[in-house]
Amino acid sequence: MRQFPLEMHHVAPGRVVEWQLRSTAAQSASWDDTTARKASFNQDKHFTVAEETRGAEDNTASWLAVTFEVAGSLDESAMARALLNFTHRHEVLRSTFHRLVGDLTCKPLPIGELALDLHEAGTFDDSQLLCAFLAERFTGSIDTLAWPLFTAGAVLRQDSATVYLAFDHIICDGMSMPIVVHEVLTAYEAALRGAEPALPPAPSYLDFADEQRRRYLSIDARDDRLGYWKSFVARNGEFFPRFPLDLGVEAGRMYPIVNEASTLLDAEEAELFEKYCLAAGGKPFMGVLAAAAICLREAGGPGVYRGFMPVSERGHGPWKHSVGWFVNTMPIEFDASQGQDFAQVVASVGAAFTEMIGHLDVPFVRAWELLAPKEFAARNWPYPVNFFSYIDMRKCPGAERHDDWQPTAHVWAARANGACTWFQRDAEGLHTNSIYVDTARARRTMEDLQNALRQKVRDITHVSIPSQADGSSHRQIVAGR
Repeated sequence: MRQFPLEMHHVAPGRVVEWQLRSTAAQSASWDDTTARKASFNQDKHFTVAEETRGAEDNTASWLAVTFEVAGSLDESAMARALLNFTHRHEVLRSTFHRLVGDLTCKPLPIGELALDLHEAGTFDDSQLLCAFLAERFTGSIDTLAWPLFTAGAVLRQDSATVYLAFDHIICDGMSMPIVVHEVLTAYEAALRGAEPALPPAPSYLDFADEQRRRYLSIDARDDRLGYWKSFVARNGEFFPRFPLDLGVEAGRMYPIVNEASTLLDAEEAELFEKYCLAAGGKPFMGVLAAAAICLREAGGPGVYRGFMPVSERGHGPWKHSVGWFVNTMPIEFDASQGQDFAQVVASVGAAFTEMIGHLDVPFVRAWELLAPKEFAARNWPYPVNFFSYIDMRKCPGAERHDDWQPTAHVWAARANGACTWFQRDAEGLHTNSIYVDTARARRTMEDLQNALRQKVRDITHVSIPSQADGSSHRQIVAGR
């Protein structure tokens, strides 16, 4: 499973149907606060920006989407039951958001008040026209300020179907996408057998969000738990770590985006790269981050890497199978200066990551609000920010079925003022997806950086593997392709 622009996805033509979530409750139903909980810091900031930019030229619209394949003729009734089961399992999917005395509250609709309506959306004989329809449909139907906050449909063919779901970020994150695939298809296959799906417990994100907000809403800038952030800001000179290369942007301006993806390493190369990273005492994501830091420095950036890194808050506990926005964005800093070899930079990444994880508890949005209140009041990050994200899709729920299901993830944003890059590892290799400002300078910068990074990680598959015992290198040379 990998993430790439929807426009790059070849979906075979067919008849398109959609399921629309609907509340069966009377419009005059009174507010019931017994099930309402406080929204998370991520959700509150996202909702606030949507409120402030409604109708503005520089809107912040965005969506996350996933597609997967179903073999044979799709049983529409079974799929409807699977989608409804999925919605029942996760309160956040059936929630409405309300601003109450300044605080954002999340209220789930009762399971018994939900229905799915099936609609015919049209028949498409051309894949490009179908892809354009889906992109327009996702953009037009996903609205942070309107319920429901996701849409679902399928492209039906005689012997197969492509199922799709698109979500507003306020109810899910990138790690939710493989969970969506796993749960919907597991429930669908169970429905075909007339059975209930066997799925692990999935506690509600609303409980996670409410507890997080109650714990950290009362802290102030003097709180000791902000020490890691304060130390980073002191060395960085400002709250946000700047992207160190020229993207040709003007301060305060938002731009249309470029959304592109490519493969850095094939499956065999990725295995060799992983072996090197493990032998060097690190993990594959540490090797990718080390390579990115070296490439930035060689392109004119600083010897000390400073950037933001989204980290999943699911952990290995009860939230592993829950859908929601379980992401805390953290600063990371390490030495990537000239004169160090790759293994030394990987070691620096490992030490920095260990230090960062020890301070994961404080939510990013709360740290932002307390330590950079002026920037927090703005709609967007103030300038291009250095950003690195990595997901190993092979470790996600349902990964053992990805060859059959052929899932894909897609991210879209209306506008940006910088660059974000996501890395994914799957059974086919190491891939990257970048969204950045559409300027001539940014296109050149990002193309050069992408080429340099591809060459850097491929070069690693040709070097000696360091010994874990003493840091020296084996004499055996690893053959790369």
